[in-house]
Amino acid sequence: MIQFPVSIDIGGTHFLLHSVCELLAFFIGFRYYLFLRSRSIDVISYENRIWILIGAIVGSLIGSRLIGGLEDPAALRDSANWFLHFYNNKTVVGGFIGGLAGVELAKKMIGEKHSSGDLFTYPMILGLIIGRIGCFSTGIYEETYGVPTTSVFGMNLGDGIMRHPVCLYEIAFLSLLWFSIYKAKNMVSLENGSMFKLFMIGYLTFRLLLDFIKPHQDVFLGLSTIQLTCLAGLLYYSKYILKPTLLMYKPATQLT
Repeated sequence: MIQFPVSIDIGGTHFLLHSVCELLAFFIGFRYYLFLRSRSIDVISYENRIWILIGAIVGSLIGSRLIGGLEDPAALRDSANWFLHFYNNKTVVGGFIGGLAGVELAKKMIGEKHSSGDLFTYPMILGLIIGRIGCFSTGIYEETYGVPTTSVFGMNLGDGIMRHPVCLYEIAFLSLLWFSIYKAKNMVSLENGSMFKLFMIGYLTFRLLLDFIKPHQDVFLGLSTIQLTCLAGLLYYSKYILKPTLLMYKPATQLT
């Protein structure tokens, strides 16, 4: 029986596993990115890559807090300090959409035309998996748990109620998505930037569906703020969803 929230002892001091995993997610994910970049030929210059990273970080911070703060409109309305409300609430989906916007803005400002997402794809998945391990370790003490269920997958996450362990579902999906992108890259010639697009399409679709079995506040047509954000992201990538061949590399002789 797991005792939630899970804590670990480091040098005689107890730390929540969630806090440790958050730090490890950023550290290991970034180290993995540097490793992949060192083993690849990056068509984007070092200086431009730095600006793109800055755009991604700033956009992620803003998007994560913005969407997280809008997740519960009633709590926002009743909050005595809106700044603290947005600061204390964050969501991965908002971080991804905000990061995407930040990158595109940075590229426009520096005049970079090449797609830049592929190098981030595997490190983001790895970091997200590590982060979700931390989220699972909090049980019901953070809003990353599922609704009650009678299915065989139900788990007691700390309140004596059998619930969907949505963090474990997400870890399993991310592992499958990583494998699928890897296989796709080796089976067909993907256009530069397609790995990142496949990740975003897959993850946004998954989160849109997953949030139906998580406690959430209905905002519009029975959908939460996060689900509406997922739909907006999928609309952004709609041309690749409707015509997947756009993700594939075409030799110059076939271009029209």
